[in-house]
This record gives sequence, structure tokens and C-alpha cells, in this order.
Amino acid sequence: MKIIIFLFLIVFTTVSLLAEQSFEYHGVDVNVRDKNGYRLVKVKRERTEKCRKLSPNTKLVWGGNYAASTVPDECKKTFVCTTGKILPIKMDEDIETYGVLEVLSFIKEMQKDKNKVLVDARKEPWYDYRTIPGAVNMPFYYFRDRDFYKDEFAYAMRYLGGVKDEEGEYEFEHPKTIVVFCNGPWCSLSSEFVKALEEEGFPIENIKWFRGGMQAWLLANMTSTRPIK
Repeated sequence: MKIIIFLFLIVFTTVSLLAEQSFEYHGVDVNVRDKNGYRLVKVKRERTEKCRKLSPNTKLVWGGNYAASTVPDECKKTFVCTTGKILPIKMDEDIETYGVLEVLSFIKEMQKDKNKVLVDARKEPWYDYRTIPGAVNMPFYYFRDRDFYKDEFAYAMRYLGGVKDEEGEYEFEHPKTIVVFCNGPWCSLSSEFVKALEEEGFPIENIKWFRGGMQAWLLANMTSTRPIK
């Protein structure tokens, strides 16, 4: 009897995890603000019918330039792979590393919880060109060079729940929980952002790191603010 119950729990847990993972295709509705106001965007893993019908095998996935020439262009991506410096899987022992599904779950939670913020730490032109729907832009240099960008830094800190005390030090009684990202696992901008936050006393347990960044997001064909061609 105990064995049967144990097996049932394993099957139930596995099914639950698979059901949760499948939501990458169902998507999450996100309110995104642009120059025309707010609009509703469904964030999901995008694939056409042609791509859906492909049966993965070694030749299709790893043949040629990591995708065989027979794979339709709409089903594959080409990335620059020689830039930056590869970062370790952990930024800090106390900072949780997120993957694509964790970020999508976080975005879903953000729709009902204003104390959760997805932060794009890249420079404005990169954010304007393409980012993850729902992300706010807090360029890393506002934090790294905070003595120069005093107004921008002060506004960002208030947004994240920071309040200055009488000595001019930041206190975080009600800090927001953030997921920060930049261009990819070779991009150090989010690390510089986090380092500055730590130096100002932001609670490290409220920081999550999407190490894969935009590269991992687009590699999974997830919705971005620029239509995927």
C-alpha cells in the first residue's frame, strides 16, 4: 500500500510539473506601457505550425550550424557567440539564478503583485530596441556611477523601496523583489547593477538573477517587445 501511494505521489508530482511547464505556450497577459500608452501583450514561447510539426533529431538540432539547413528559418536563430565573458552559474551564494520558466512565472506573479519588478539593467538604446515585456529599464551605470546620476539613482531607489534615513543612508523596510537581467550569460551589466545595490544595503535575498538574459529568452523564442521575424 505504501509503495502504491509513493508511486502515485511521484506520478502526480511529475504531471503537476509538466502542467506548470506547459504554460510557456499558453502565455501570460502583461500590460506594457509604450509611447502610445498601455497595451496588452501575451508573453509566451512562440512557434509556428511549421515549427511545431518538426520532430527533433540529432541531424536537425546539431547538424550544420547547430541547426540543419533543412530547418525553416523561422524555426532557428543565429547569435553572436564570441562577445563578452562567460559568467558562472551563481552570481552570489545568496542570490537565486533564474531560467526562462522562472522568469515567466515571475512575470505572471507581477500582474497581481506590484512588489515584484523585472529589471533590464542594460543601456536605454538596448532596452528600446528589444526587451522582455513588462521589464523596467534601470541602466547599470545609474547605480555604478550614482554620484553622477544622482536624480536617476534616487528615483530608482525609491521605486525599489529605499528610503533615506537622517544620516542619508538607505533603509529598506519594504523592499521589492527583483529579477535582473542583461544581454546574456556573457554580459556583466546586471552584476554591476547588483553590486551597487548591495553596497547601498538592498537585501540580497530580494534579488534574483536571470543569467541567460535576452539571449536565453530569444533562444527559447519567447515574446519580446520587438516582433520576432
